[in-house]
Amino acid sequence: MTTDVRADLYPSRGAAEMTTPRQDPVIWSAPGAPGPIAAKDLQSFEHDGFLAIDQLITPEEVAGYRAELDRLVTDPQVRADERSIIEPKSQSVRSVFEVHKLSEVFARLVRDERVVGRARQILGSDVYVHQSRINVKPGFGASGFYWHSDFETWHAEDGLPNMRAVSVSIALTENLDTNGGLMIMPGSHKSFVGCAGETPKDNYKKSLQMQDAGIPSDQVLTSMADRHGIKLFTGRAGSATWFDCNAMHGSGDNITPYARSNVFIVFNSVDNTAQEPFAAPVRRPDFIGARDFTPVK
Repeated sequence: MTTDVRADLYPSRGAAEMTTPRQDPVIWSAPGAPGPIAAKDLQSFEHDGFLAIDQLITPEEVAGYRAELDRLVTDPQVRADERSIIEPKSQSVRSVFEVHKLSEVFARLVRDERVVGRARQILGSDVYVHQSRINVKPGFGASGFYWHSDFETWHAEDGLPNMRAVSVSIALTENLDTNGGLMIMPGSHKSFVGCAGETPKDNYKKSLQMQDAGIPSDQVLTSMADRHGIKLFTGRAGSATWFDCNAMHGSGDNITPYARSNVFIVFNSVDNTAQEPFAAPVRRPDFIGARDFTPVK
């Protein structure tokens, strides 16, 4: 697919909030194309914008990834790295970005056919990692992520031209209905909400702790929730949720004693590589929005 670098199909960060119908497919592969996702599940993903899998990785694998997560977040060098995001209140590590480059353990997970094979099937092409991170949501007050569409940020601040990216969140701890789980509005991926307001310089430094720019209004969020409803994802460690780049989603604070940690990987099509930002003064750093478009093999 050839993308006109001048075309902005999804205007955002302007003077007024505006909603644009989706201009892109949800499933990019041809009907019947081979892959690990069954046809009925692909149809469900196209309709709802997400696909939940009860067990993507085994309990033994979970233990290995949990150990690697614990090693990374307790390593003083990793904590001091700009790729680590620190909770403003507790000063504990909230996220570690570009984890597939920091850790060969997580690099193998990215290359695992159970993971990358599903991304290729949804996006209909080879893929590269636009972003990877581990999220650490310990108990007793870890903050959540407010409602947003990832694509709004990736389009405005990273320059992804089309909705041809998909995310997977793989649970490394149990996702309860009380410990700040992922919430998605089913079907919200079919409409793009262009948010009002300019993008501040170096917005990423604030947004990775508490998102502000790129947030829909209360009125729009209420209308979307009334129309689509809200799905809360629960599941054991090893479960996974795939979701479309434009799905409206968020998560609450975790005030329980029970941690909720996950590994989060964003795959983008090699035919949808990042350009210059559509609505930001400068690009975000490469560890947040990759400029290395090497296909995952």
